[in-house]
Amino acid sequence: MSNYYCLIAGLPDISLDGNMKDYTISRFKEECNEVITDRDAKLLFYFFLKIDCMNLVRLLKNPDAELIPNGNYTIDQFRDMITSAQEMNFNVHRYPSFMSAFAREYTYNKDKEGWFAEDAMSLAYYEYAMQCPNKMISDWFKFNFNITNILTALIARKNGWNVGDYILGDNAVNEMIRTNNTKDFDLQHEYDYVGELMKIVEEKDPVRKEKSIDAFKWQWLEEKTIFEVFSIEAVFAYFCKLEIIERWELLDIEKGKETFKQIIENLRGEAKVPDEFIR
Repeated sequence: MSNYYCLIAGLPDISLDGNMKDYTISRFKEECNEVITDRDAKLLFYFFLKIDCMNLVRLLKNPDAELIPNGNYTIDQFRDMITSAQEMNFNVHRYPSFMSAFAREYTYNKDKEGWFAEDAMSLAYYEYAMQCPNKMISDWFKFNFNITNILTALIARKNGWNVGDYILGDNAVNEMIRTNNTKDFDLQHEYDYVGELMKIVEEKDPVRKEKSIDAFKWQWLEEKTIFEVFSIEAVFAYFCKLEIIERWELLDIEKGKETFKQIIENLRGEAKVPDEFIR
């Protein structure tokens, strides 16, 4: 397993309540390109693939749309992907097969009632990413997929909506969500973090709620890499943390700094994400 001591030792310390305008995903990606092995680059591919998925949807809706930066593919590669897929001549070795299939079927699906391109692409992406051969990275996507559906289910139930209409994908967690009527969908005895999610849902301030979710994810990343300080897992986690920070850079960081500090302290004192969250 590769050791990226020189890369990681030279990185600026980052925190959830920090302002990182001078250090971005783009800059970190450039630095990684110089030292990451080909094998590990294939693992980081899963992180940037989310951007590719968003870009594919944008281009299918508007061929002249500008690409969101930092994806794996260029505009010429996207055009090749879309053209090849629509001509039923796509190569699964050139692009992930789920993206080619999405591009091929987009024309038939886009006008269907209840079909939303972003949701369909997000589901396909997570199903693909959860198969990543690296356990920590695979677990990260499973963790995000599960908490997204659990939060969605809790919010739907709170508002009196039909929970099953809002849950995407099929796995053991989703099956319990769809079939169990208890307050926690009978998940808390297997997934300790469900209790924390239930508290987050009760938060009335939407900004604070979003920040609580990100703080929860940040803590998971720190716990999973505490003994993997210079590994590819640590590099992946750093990208994920930068993504969280950059998302909040679009908002008023200074206004939310004190809120973040309080949330982090609460998580440290009250919540513990279990080592094994997937059964």
